Amino acid sequence: MDEQAVRELVQGSSEVEWSYEMRRQCQEILKGLFLGPLQASKDLDALQALGITHIVCIRDAKEAFSVRPRFPEHFKYKVLDVEDNEDQNLIRRFPEAKLFIDDAIARGGRVLVHCNGGISLSPAFVVMYVMEHYKLSWEDALHFVQNRRYCISPNGGFLTQIKEYESIYKASDAVAAFPPQPRAASRRKREDEDEEDNRREEERKRPYTTDEDDAMMF
Repeated sequence: MDEQAVRELVQGSSEVEWSYEMRRQCQEILKGLFLGPLQASKDLDALQALGITHIVCIRDAKEAFSVRPRFPEHFKYKVLDVEDNEDQNLIRRFPEAKLFIDDAIARGGRVLVHCNGGISLSPAFVVMYVMEHYKLSWEDALHFVQNRRYCISPNGGFLTQIKEYESIYKASDAVAAFPPQPRAASRRKREDEDEEDNRREEERKRPYTTDEDDAMMF
C-alpha cells in the first residue's frame, strides 16, 4: 500500500463519536475481530447479536475466578493465562492466539479478544495481530487499534514488545519470500561431485602404459 492508502486505513471511519460508556463495550477492529473488556464477554445477548463465535480470554492467573469462559455451550474459547505486568513475555504467547483467531475467521467466525479492562493486555495482542495482518509499522498498527477503541493504552513493557514484533514478523516474511533450496537437490549435487572426484582419483592411480608395454604383454 502507498502512504495515502495506509493513512486512510489507519484513520478508519471519522463518523464514530467516542463516549466514556463505550469502554465497557467491545469494538470491531477489523472484519470479524472485536476487542473489549470483561464486561463485554458477560453479555450473552450482545455477543449473539454481534455474531460472535469464538472468544480469546486473556487474563492474569489470579483473576481466573472472574475472568473466565462463561458460555462454553455457545462459544469456542481460547484461554491465555498472561501476567499483566511489564516483564511478561507477550511475543512468546502471541502465536497461539493468532492461530486461534486465523482459524476462526477462516471458517467464517467472528472473534472477541478481551482481558479484564480491555485497556492494556488484550489490546497488545490485537495490535500485534493487526500489524502482521496489514503489514504495518508498530506505530501505524497501534494508531489503527486506538482509532477504533480510543481507550487502549498498553503499558511500557508491552509497548516495547510491540515494537520488537515489527522486526520479527518482517524477518519471517523475508524468509518466506526466499525459501532455501531443497535439501534433496543439494545432496544429489554433492553425491555427483563426490562420484566425479572418485573417478578422477582412480584414473590418477592407474599406472601409465604405452603401446609397446601393451604389445609385450601378449
